Amino acid sequence: MPTTELTAVSVAEPVATAGRTSVVGVTRIISGFAGSLRLAVPPFGTRPTSDRVREAIFSALEARDAIDGMRVLDLYAGSGALGLESASRGAAEVVLVDRGNAATKVGRENARLVTKAAPRGAAPKITVTSQPVQSFLGGTVGPWDLVFLDPPYDLGGVELTHNLEALAPVLSADAVVVLERSARDALPALPDGLELERTKNYGETAVHWLTPVAGSGADAGSAPDPDSDLTEEDTP
Repeated sequence: MPTTELTAVSVAEPVATAGRTSVVGVTRIISGFAGSLRLAVPPFGTRPTSDRVREAIFSALEARDAIDGMRVLDLYAGSGALGLESASRGAAEVVLVDRGNAATKVGRENARLVTKAAPRGAAPKITVTSQPVQSFLGGTVGPWDLVFLDPPYDLGGVELTHNLEALAPVLSADAVVVLERSARDALPALPDGLELERTKNYGETAVHWLTPVAGSGADAGSAPDPDSDLTEEDTP
């Protein structure tokens, strides 16, 4: 499958122009060495995470020291904003995965810009790959420390569960999986290797925080406490 790997050496390559890849709208890197850098957004087929939701996600991730030096997957990456935000904030390695041609073209351009903004000698390893998420997960080698899953809202729950089943075995013991879905959709069925830590709603968007199941046996099969409040509402 087509794969582009970006390191400190590759930033000298020309960046594709807007004339080669039509884009509609922009987003930006919020913080880190590439803070305020504008990123292109694919013209169709993606649903970029809002700045407000991204800020909340990354504030929580930094509070648990889940970014610096970590290996990061951005699945259904679109513009790559989530993975590239992680790179800007100190992730050691980031892989952007999307099957859409327009998305991967834009992702490569954005990754080049972020790599170029990195301090000399300290550029993160960024790879952009164009293939279905399930195919990528079937061939990847972990462990991965931080994973973003931001699929199209119309992606079926069964397919998403298959993604999570393939993802669980390649996660590190302390990994964090951030799953973004419509607040109107139920959480998909989770495989035995993953459990729900919490859910936070931001208007029409629900962010589910998943972690690997600790231990095995009874612990692996335990369900969340029905008396605990796993869902929080965030209002403007």
